[in-house]
Amino acid sequence: MYLNCHSFHSLRYGTIPLNELVEQAAQFGVTAMALTDINTVTGIYEFIKACEVLNIKPLVGIDFRNGSKQLYVGLAKNSEGISEMNRLLTKHNFEERMLPIQAPDFENTFIIYPFENVPDKLQENEFIGITAEQLSRLYNPAWKNRIDKMVVLQSVTYRTKEELNLHKILRAIDLNIIGTKLTEGDHCKISEVMLPQENLIAKFNDYPVIIENTEKLIAQCDFQYDFGTPKNKKHYTANKQGDIELLTKLAYEGMVRRYGADNKEALERVEKELRVIDELEFSGYFLITWDIVQYSISQVFLHIGRGSGANSIIAYCLDITDICPLELDLYFERFLNLNRKTPPDFDIDWSWRERDIILQYIFTKYGADHVAFCGTNVEFKYRSIFREVGKVFGLPKEELDELAKNPMKQHQKNEVVKMVQYYGMMLEKYPNQRSMHSCGIIISEKPITNYSALEMPPKGFPIVQFDMHVAEEIGFDKFDILSQRGIGHIDDAVKLIKKNRNIDVNIRDTTISKDEVKCNEFLSRGKTIGCFYIESPAMRGLLRRLNCDNYKVLVAASSIIRPGVAQSGMMKEYIFRHNNPDRFEYFHDVFKEQLGETYGIMVYQEDVIKIALHYGGLPAADGDILRRAMSGKGRSKTALQKVKDNFFASCAEQGHPLELSQEIYRQIESFAGYSFCKAHSASYAVESYQSLYLKVHYPIEFMTAVINNFGGFYRTEVYVHEARMSGAKIHNPCVNKSDVQTNVSGTHIYLGFQHLKSLQSQTSELIVSEREENGPYQSLEDFINRVSIGIEGIQTLIFINAFRFTGKQKNELLIIARLILINFKPENRNLLLIQEPVKDYKLPVLERSPFEDAFDEIELLDFPVSVTPFNLLKTSFRGDVMAKDLTKHHKKTVRMLAYLISRKHVPTKRGDMFFGTWIDKEGEFFDTAHFADCLRDYPFQGGGCYLLQGKVEVDYHFPTITISKMAKMPFIADPRYSATDERRFHTQQQIREDVSMTHREPYPQEQEYHMPRYKMAQ
Repeated sequence: MYLNCHSFHSLRYGTIPLNELVEQAAQFGVTAMALTDINTVTGIYEFIKACEVLNIKPLVGIDFRNGSKQLYVGLAKNSEGISEMNRLLTKHNFEERMLPIQAPDFENTFIIYPFENVPDKLQENEFIGITAEQLSRLYNPAWKNRIDKMVVLQSVTYRTKEELNLHKILRAIDLNIIGTKLTEGDHCKISEVMLPQENLIAKFNDYPVIIENTEKLIAQCDFQYDFGTPKNKKHYTANKQGDIELLTKLAYEGMVRRYGADNKEALERVEKELRVIDELEFSGYFLITWDIVQYSISQVFLHIGRGSGANSIIAYCLDITDICPLELDLYFERFLNLNRKTPPDFDIDWSWRERDIILQYIFTKYGADHVAFCGTNVEFKYRSIFREVGKVFGLPKEELDELAKNPMKQHQKNEVVKMVQYYGMMLEKYPNQRSMHSCGIIISEKPITNYSALEMPPKGFPIVQFDMHVAEEIGFDKFDILSQRGIGHIDDAVKLIKKNRNIDVNIRDTTISKDEVKCNEFLSRGKTIGCFYIESPAMRGLLRRLNCDNYKVLVAASSIIRPGVAQSGMMKEYIFRHNNPDRFEYFHDVFKEQLGETYGIMVYQEDVIKIALHYGGLPAADGDILRRAMSGKGRSKTALQKVKDNFFASCAEQGHPLELSQEIYRQIESFAGYSFCKAHSASYAVESYQSLYLKVHYPIEFMTAVINNFGGFYRTEVYVHEARMSGAKIHNPCVNKSDVQTNVSGTHIYLGFQHLKSLQSQTSELIVSEREENGPYQSLEDFINRVSIGIEGIQTLIFINAFRFTGKQKNELLIIARLILINFKPENRNLLLIQEPVKDYKLPVLERSPFEDAFDEIELLDFPVSVTPFNLLKTSFRGDVMAKDLTKHHKKTVRMLAYLISRKHVPTKRGDMFFGTWIDKEGEFFDTAHFADCLRDYPFQGGGCYLLQGKVEVDYHFPTITISKMAKMPFIADPRYSATDERRFHTQQQIREDVSMTHREPYPQEQEYHMPRYKMAQ
């Protein structure tokens, strides 16, 4: 009887989580119901599965609305019915037009019109929906004569009085109004709740024909969905046989190229993988990925294939990845095995500049009707909840800011705030809006509108109305087409090296960078600023603690820094065993045989498979099930318990003592969900080596590329500093030398106009295009004559010294600019200035402080270029110790003067602490630890230079200073202002710092995780 039920997927309207909606229906004796969320099919597949569990017949459809006005409800007779509705909704979304007031001529869809929108004439598949409250209107003969086309339309939107209030809050949020401005037409009717089925039928006892019509309609709806068959594009060639033949041919060609013709191990692995791929019918998936990669290679784009796909030798032979699974003993079962129910996916990265070109190729090659991004639901989050709900209650901006910024315990205690908190917490985890998944693309055999309506976000690529998890559930293999700044660093650096030095670097040939001697030296010393994944303070500290000087150790480091490994204590234990290989025992021979490379410690997800296979006696495929059960992917308590019982039973069959098996299971359980697969770590390590190779051998071009990609752990200032430390001469933007982006000429780096905060991007582009077309600017007058720019833009360029080629001081240039532009009309450009040259005034030479330029730079760039921050300090003290000598001062108290780069918040059981990263006067980096008791008396006070005092602790080659005292040191007064102007000390407040916060539980202490270092009883 329930033909119009809304879940919380009716965004900013419905209040009932989908599973709870179905559970309520079962409690009320409902035997059939329809999910008809407003203008979406997001929840229909989850709904069908939930109904099947509770023996409810699921009907699916859409409640079509223009804004708050309900037009009609569509119910699918069959799968074609959903396709019809999806096409209508997709057209509406793409064209951004109103839905038609009356439904089009559907062939496989029932249409139910609400009383307020009934057309004069109904088609055979169209009905009038009537509520119990509207039955009194049937006394009107005009309606009484149409009873034979009426069905029960008991809408469901909320459950309780609190949820009705929540619904109204959601409606106010959607309409961006305060709650008191809502009208009756803006929200649902009070009657839109679910009743026990017999109660609902009783309301219509006087009209049995309406009940009969409703039952007939329900009986005729039969939407069946086959969750078990693949829906993605089946074949790259014409058929399955053609696919496996082409894949086999490409795999053998690639194997010969990668391994030579006589490598028996590689041949056996290729043949094994081909058999599994063929049996699981994944040949087409491999070939489509290969096709995308081949297009990328033809465009000379750099791509990185990573993730579990790198466990496949076929992927390696097809150039999808650059990771040799034989070299690293990678298990194919981690990627694909006969027991795996969910499809695999390849994660492939491109430069952020080139990703859209790859996407365009995919959409063009495989058809816009067959390609779309996965969607994702953006949930109401803590800050947005209180801001949005607070606005509904009419709170002013200042109070909204306080609610959003502070934890609930610090909120005011008045009644309005309590209401905001109460309803805000109800909204937590509710979907707020739909968005595009960052990378997941599906390519379907049939038109995608067979499965979902599509939406067109501003990015310009269509998205389905379900997320990646639903995509997997309903049979789609997604393709992860990602972008990352690290590849942009590498790609741009190679191009800059060619342009600046005329050297071709084949960075795709990983043999030139992996385990290169000088790279390994930099790696072991943590000299990795700007390098993908290995530049953060934590990673640089780990590299130094491990004295990491080879590829395999870097692969391990890429995984052990992950939260799961660190939290389980395995990171600390790995560091200990790496540095003390003679001070531990393998507590079982299997760990020595299978995990000898990592000192008997499970570091990678594959290690779970190895231990399950070689210790537990489980097949490798079952080991992967064990790993997945713990990873949070489809995790359930019953599934996990079943896997656990199976593991212990198998271990007992092998004759292992229970205590030993329990310890091994504890280690698996403690980290399996958050560690990297080894192939993923290896992929990261290869890319890290590629960027490190460029940094080591071509540092100036590499750092320029990093600066231009605006991506990395640090702000631009840090990369400019690193370029200077590499031997570059840094120049402020210049109208005759600079481009929009930073460029390099020899050892000279000219900062790009894009770094000037107050210069519009269109102006930057115009400066460069005009110069390229008509030659260098001859003077300020010539520049103004040729470039359309206002006085504000001119002043920005003058203050950054962009006209220094004229030889004139800034004050002189400012006067000239104002004389030219006063009363200047744009239409006189290229006329007035040519005819009336500016009079050459003789201005007095003004004495300028050498530091004025530095303060201009801080204002316009956020950091000084002409001097270092240390030059601007009042004090001449530069510290007792330099960073390069810290290892010589273990357990000693030192004083250092340093410039703050970044700080990272870390929760501990003793309170919040911070790790700081600094540079000393010589430009070298070092790190500090600030515990809660110290921070109470000596807190951070923003960016700038600090005097630090603390004790040096050298932990496996890596020094850290535990701070006991610190104080921020003042800059000299800004010489651009008079001695009485309070703005003298304002500019230095713009000096920045990078702050990263950590939201997790404190890691356990060593005594809490207790990793055994000695052999356990066998």
